[in-house]
Amino acid sequence: MRIARYVPYLVGAAVAATFPLFSGAYLEQVAGATLIYLTLALSWDMLLRSGQLGFGTAGFFGLGSYAAVLLFLNVGVQPFVSIIFGGIVAGVVALLLGLAVLRLRGMYFAITTLALAGIFAVVLRNFPSLTGGAEGKMLPSCIFSGDTANVYWLILVVAVMTIVISEVFERTRIHVALTSIRNDERVAKSSGVNVFKYLVFVFAVTSAIQGIAGGVYAHVFGFVSPEGSFSANFLLLPLAMALLGGIHSTWGPVIGALVLGALSEYLKLQIPYGHLLVYGAIIVVVILFLPQGLSGAARAWRGRSHAARGAR
Repeated sequence: MRIARYVPYLVGAAVAATFPLFSGAYLEQVAGATLIYLTLALSWDMLLRSGQLGFGTAGFFGLGSYAAVLLFLNVGVQPFVSIIFGGIVAGVVALLLGLAVLRLRGMYFAITTLALAGIFAVVLRNFPSLTGGAEGKMLPSCIFSGDTANVYWLILVVAVMTIVISEVFERTRIHVALTSIRNDERVAKSSGVNVFKYLVFVFAVTSAIQGIAGGVYAHVFGFVSPEGSFSANFLLLPLAMALLGGIHSTWGPVIGALVLGALSEYLKLQIPYGHLLVYGAIIVVVILFLPQGLSGAARAWRGRSHAARGAR
């Protein structure tokens, strides 16, 4: 029975690892984009597990993109080194900001983090000699020379790394600390939990993940710009994915990302200038009718099925 529990995960891992072997370039690009958004959705949810509703995903994604590209262009390091550097920059900036903004709670923290993308974009625009200003920067070539299979495997590694970190959060004392903070900060403090330390730690780690995702994205597409790198897409779509799949878990955002990733590609083709409105509508509908997301609805259905069989 224990082995049977892991069969779906093993099958999913096998399909993900071998996907380029039976798919074409277009599907590899769609899958790669979905995995980028999956990474962002899961990192957003990891912070939400502490009860802090943060909207800085697009800001740290864009910051990591610029850091990776500028280091690559100006220093000439390997793309992988610049990607890691993008994550480090995003994590360090989040650490420094967290020392101030994590004194805030609720909507005050949410509004502050929502402004980060705009603030970062304005700052970068005002250093055109370094950042290219409003036009951004172009890379001489994309990573792996645009080979979609290798790009997919790179993004898969980042997504798997994020899943592993999320599972560490779920299976260690970090889970207990974050859950207690989310439920009642005063009780958490009285139990010996260093609330501020955990919040700063989680904020820095999740922002670093978003920075790494941004660095990968920049190297895959070969450019950065204030408008593109800090796009609301990198906030709204991951948020919708996490809510659709189910928050406060690892596999909820993963499920939401896989479902909405395919749907988002269709929406971009059908309504290229209005798909963000659809994401907003999905968020509203899920909050109203599926507050626990698809994974929560599945758990509730299984519970009712077991109860019905027990009643017989």
